[in-house]
Amino acid sequence: MHWYEEAVFYHIYPLGFLNAEKNNDFTREPVNRFQNLNEWLDYFTELGITAVYFGPLFESSRHGYDTADYFRIDRRLGTNNDFASIVRNLHDRNIKVVLDGVFHHVGRDFWAFRDLQEKKGESPYASWFTGVNFNQRSPYNDSFSYEAWEGHFDLVKLDLKNQSVKDHLFEACKSWILEYDIDGLRLDVAYCLDWEFLKDLRNVCKSIKEDFWIMGEVLHGDYRLWANPLMLDSVTNYECYKGLYSSHNDANYFEIAHSLERQFGPSGLYRDMLLYSFADNHDVNRVASLLKHKPHLYPLYILLFTMPGIPSLYYGSEWGMEGTKNNGDDSALRPVLEKSRLFSNAPQPALFEAIKKLIRIRRENRALLNGTYSTIQTKSRQFVFLREREGERIIVAVNADEKPADMDLSSIGNGNTSFRDLLNNETLFYRGRKVIITIPPNWARIGSFSNK
Repeated sequence: MHWYEEAVFYHIYPLGFLNAEKNNDFTREPVNRFQNLNEWLDYFTELGITAVYFGPLFESSRHGYDTADYFRIDRRLGTNNDFASIVRNLHDRNIKVVLDGVFHHVGRDFWAFRDLQEKKGESPYASWFTGVNFNQRSPYNDSFSYEAWEGHFDLVKLDLKNQSVKDHLFEACKSWILEYDIDGLRLDVAYCLDWEFLKDLRNVCKSIKEDFWIMGEVLHGDYRLWANPLMLDSVTNYECYKGLYSSHNDANYFEIAHSLERQFGPSGLYRDMLLYSFADNHDVNRVASLLKHKPHLYPLYILLFTMPGIPSLYYGSEWGMEGTKNNGDDSALRPVLEKSRLFSNAPQPALFEAIKKLIRIRRENRALLNGTYSTIQTKSRQFVFLREREGERIIVAVNADEKPADMDLSSIGNGNTSFRDLLNNETLFYRGRKVIITIPPNWARIGSFSNK
């Protein structure tokens, strides 16, 4: 089994998490903020985290996605050696490390773009960027125009068909693997990346580290176009991200049930894939802010950790932290996190323990890691499904109502059956013709039937 098949991710946006300055002063000496992560190592272990995904951490102008140097750690976070040290500490606890690979575009402080600004048509790097036109000016009043990511001209689009660009990026990836011993990449805006580039990137990384994991940010479309044996190992499951919260807000479990069956059921499009599952991230409003009813955080996270896929927690959301975008400003989504204040002022103090238990149940039951999926029963506020692997059968029965709900599971149990509930640490016994299971409000039962 590959490490990522049983991974539980913790997603950190380091510039926010570690309270770095909003703007980079490239003349300052590095400040080792990475060392502050050491106080979180026991926390990760207690929670059950097996992999950390770091958002962008290479030298950049502001938010990390405007790269200035792929070979240098952002001085606001520390030095290359500082980061290598924290990776070693994570590895010592058997926690894998995945970095953000931002390859579609760079920032205006990227050294090759600076050379283009200075030398214009004489720059050997003019061909590194797409759409360079010396007959018109850019919105920043450069003596040339260029293509940008979705109209954001602080993000200059690279030409990923240019071999020199590819060589530069691949050398950076090689250095990250060899210098830091990282275990994988999450590719920013993978839906915009050239497919031949993705194929070559895969070959480069896996030639150095065979179990290297590459996951791409994909919003819509057929995920198989990117996640396949020639390109990526996984992609972001935005379809189920939406279904997780809107199914609760609309009292409509049919939505998430439809997505899971469509994706992972017996005839599912992605039944043999492990997609990257999440409830929120650095780009979207915190799920605690999206939900109309806060107790729904519990059934939502139960679904996240029992449905097919590789689950990920966005830092702080395991305590019910809230945060919304404000006129395009993502700052509220990417705050500093101080452990002492978090523990004393958590919005949902019981959520952490619930998620910790869910992670443990997931890791102890292989059917929840990579077992098959089938829908058993769906109602507006109740949902039951089955995960199976090599004879192991785990039933997940979720209730998003304010009162207990009875579900008839006679189709998978019988009148001479007991149900061992792993979530609530109890065994339910049945006699007679029907098997009725009562699910507590805004909670679930997770377990298996056995014949007496």
